[in-house]
Amino acid sequence: MRLLALTFAAMLAASASAAQTIERIRDSGQLTIGFRTDAPPLSFADAEGRPSGYTPMLCDRLAQAIADRLDLPELNASFVPVSTTDRFERIARGEIDILCGAATVTLERQKIVDFSIPVYVDGTSVISRRGVGARLSDLAGQTIGFRTDTTTEQAVRNSFQAAGLEARFEPFADHKAGFKALNDGALDAYFADQSILIFNYVSGRMAERFQILDEILTLEKQALALPRGDSDFRLLIDTLLSEMYADGTVGRVFHEALPGVEPGAALKAMFLIAPTLP
Repeated sequence: MRLLALTFAAMLAASASAAQTIERIRDSGQLTIGFRTDAPPLSFADAEGRPSGYTPMLCDRLAQAIADRLDLPELNASFVPVSTTDRFERIARGEIDILCGAATVTLERQKIVDFSIPVYVDGTSVISRRGVGARLSDLAGQTIGFRTDTTTEQAVRNSFQAAGLEARFEPFADHKAGFKALNDGALDAYFADQSILIFNYVSGRMAERFQILDEILTLEKQALALPRGDSDFRLLIDTLLSEMYADGTVGRVFHEALPGVEPGAALKAMFLIAPTLP
């Protein structure tokens, strides 16, 4: 019984701490935003190390909206880089207030953090050497790469197992190393979010030697990760994002971040259904 009481007390303490996000932002005038440095075009660090891409640009607008809504004369919004291995734990520890960068919503992650309404829709796809084939079954027996500790890794392993296919899997610590291995001939194919594949395919001028397969293994909602249990802060973020959808801000940010790219059917549908009615 004492152990149960201590556990319950710890849960209450964590909940009380999480519920202070808005108050802490008001008192300190500080908003700390985590962003991934290696997931272009959605979230990455540019040549000078500055946050770039769709979700950091969206969070920059969101920070201004938070300052306006809380009537803050000045809000210092600082972006800090995070990795795929520690990004959700840093939210849980209170080191960052918002995780802003290519985060897929999963039930397992919701044990650690809460999520905003969706801000993007993506899916796991694959780029392969020309001549390998244009279907998942053509990759049987090939050397396959992916970013470790991601939903992509889970999707690839589960899809191959479900299809009864065997392949040599090579996990990588980051996409840069994975694409280098692909270009160097150490891999036959590399799996990642479709947005990441397209960005590298175009910017790396890979069309002559490689192809992006038509198949998509997953359709994934991406959202901003927030402190778990802080319903007031989540409501504030969802309200502001809904207003940004309604006034066209989200669409404008998309076209700024991905000039010349037209949203696909899934993304267009998200623009319509993601906002929550007032």
